[in-house]
Amino acid sequence: MGEIKVSPDYNWFRGTVPLKKIIVDDDDSKIWSLYDAGPRSIRCPLIFLPPVSGTADVFFRQILALTGWGYRVIAVHLFGASLGGFLAQKFAEYTHKSPRVHSLILCNSFSDTSIFNQTWTANSFWLMPAFMLKKIVLGNFSSGPVDPMMADAIDFMVDRLESLGQSELASRLTLNCQNSYVEPHKIRDIPVTIMDVFDQSALSTEAKEEMYKLYPNARRAHLKTGGNFPYLCRSAEVNLYVQIHLLQFHGTKYAAIDPSMVSAEELEVQKGSLGINQEEQ
Repeated sequence: MGEIKVSPDYNWFRGTVPLKKIIVDDDDSKIWSLYDAGPRSIRCPLIFLPPVSGTADVFFRQILALTGWGYRVIAVHLFGASLGGFLAQKFAEYTHKSPRVHSLILCNSFSDTSIFNQTWTANSFWLMPAFMLKKIVLGNFSSGPVDPMMADAIDFMVDRLESLGQSELASRLTLNCQNSYVEPHKIRDIPVTIMDVFDQSALSTEAKEEMYKLYPNARRAHLKTGGNFPYLCRSAEVNLYVQIHLLQFHGTKYAAIDPSMVSAEELEVQKGSLGINQEEQ
């Protein structure tokens, strides 16, 4: 239990990458917590947005790997998991008249909150105690047999969930369940990679198919296994797909990396060594 939390990589991350807190409201009531790692000279960083149950450090394996290769990870390119992916799409949609987002990587994400069939309860989350809200979130976690790496990922996410307070959980669940959907025509020109898994996750087959229809030109990054949290238990594959997605911006002003740090040839070698395929449509 708790293997990830006590792992050398996680302790190295917490000891070397400082957690920053930014006040985003006049009365100090809203604070964003984030990790900003990688070369400060990069003007177009990659931003990771966690799911309902996650905190900023659930992407520590992406931050360590990508910054080690020269990427700046912190809004120009957005990687969103589950609710994080939905919010990434909505931010791109909201700013489409004055674009702030140049690409999206959507991991186990969705485009319409109605898939959860809880729009009628969205306004009541604020009245529920924290333990009840956590129980709702845990209901979407895998309960059957999983491999050791997936089990460690679930344990870590349960620990992160326990660190969230009632107001944080209520606001996240409200965003996750209130009636809302993405308007794809407003972000049709943004490069998108859809990342999902073939094994069990909280995302239904219908929700996946809807994403494919919404973004017919998106690149597809399929993982055979990984459950709800592939960025933790299948981090090498996820990191590779992120690099492949960002490769299209190398040599442009939207690059998230110094072009001299990682070459296309190196990426091809890494892709071949992992033996995974990317389906582009």
